[in-house]
This record gives sequence, C-alpha cells and structure tokens, in this order.
Amino acid sequence: MIDNLLKATIRDIVDFPKPGIVFKDITPILKNAHLCNLVIEEFATRLKEVPFDVVAGIESRGFLFGLMLANHLGIPFVPIRKEGKLPAQTTKQSYDLEYGSATIEMHTDAFEPGARVLIHDDLLATGGTVVAASKLIQQLGGIIAGYSFVISLDFLNGRQRLLPYSNQLISLVSY
Repeated sequence: MIDNLLKATIRDIVDFPKPGIVFKDITPILKNAHLCNLVIEEFATRLKEVPFDVVAGIESRGFLFGLMLANHLGIPFVPIRKEGKLPAQTTKQSYDLEYGSATIEMHTDAFEPGARVLIHDDLLATGGTVVAASKLIQQLGGIIAGYSFVISLDFLNGRQRLLPYSNQLISLVSY
C-alpha cells in the first residue's frame, strides 16, 4: 500500500542533475504530514526485528526521515556529513564518484564502540556513498545493523555492494 502511495507522490525530474538522469524527487512527500508519518511507521514496522542503537543519516536528504525515525524510536541520530561541515573532531572516509572523489565525515564521539548502527538515506543508487558511510562507522567501532531507504534503484545494483556489511536492507519503493 505505501509503495503505491509513495510512487504516486514521488516526482520524476528528467535530465537532473545532468542530461540522461531521471531524478527521484522526494520533496512532494514532505508536503504531506500524514504521508511522512506513514513512512516513519512503515520503517519502524519493517525494522522491528532488526536490533539497532543509533540511526546515522547521510547528508542531506538522509537527515529528513533518519531524524524522524530516530525520534520516533527514542534513540540517537548521528549525521554523516560532507567534509568540513562538522565542528568537533571527526573521522573521514573518501570514496570515488563517476568523476573525481568525495569525502564524508562523522564526529569521533558520535556513538560508543560496539553500537549497532542503522544507516539511512533517501535513495540507494550505486551504493558508493553508503559503502563509504559503512566503512566510516566501522572505523569508529560501530557495527552495521542494517540500512533503510525510501527509494532503491535496483537496476543500479547498489544492494549487492552493501551485502558485505549487512544483509538487513529495506526500501519502501523500488524502481
């Protein structure tokens, strides 16, 4: 049911951010408080059997539902940000993009070693950023409990890249 609601709400933006890409825009979901609540309830239901202590959201759209989910469950939320955006001591992880590279970081005191961390983002594509986030969490002594996404672009095979870290992966909508 929620799959159909979300698919009817998510907007396709053709040729964004560059020609040949069809961007899946989740901002129409954010205009509907009831649908946002349904999204969080669906995540909570599907993750009921996955034990985790912390939700880590990937900048920036991973902050939206990641923070709401953490608050709903009464557990901490940790931001994973682009390099240079966090004020305290950080640990960094670089990764390759189609053209060039990028670096993400997290505060070194984001969670206690041994914490079970759920990584959340709005969309799983090739998995490059999420793999880097997984490595970053492991550097800090965290255990990857699983992954949650609003959207998964299954044809890009990102799920396969995440399996070495955790086989607990949910997405509410798949394309």
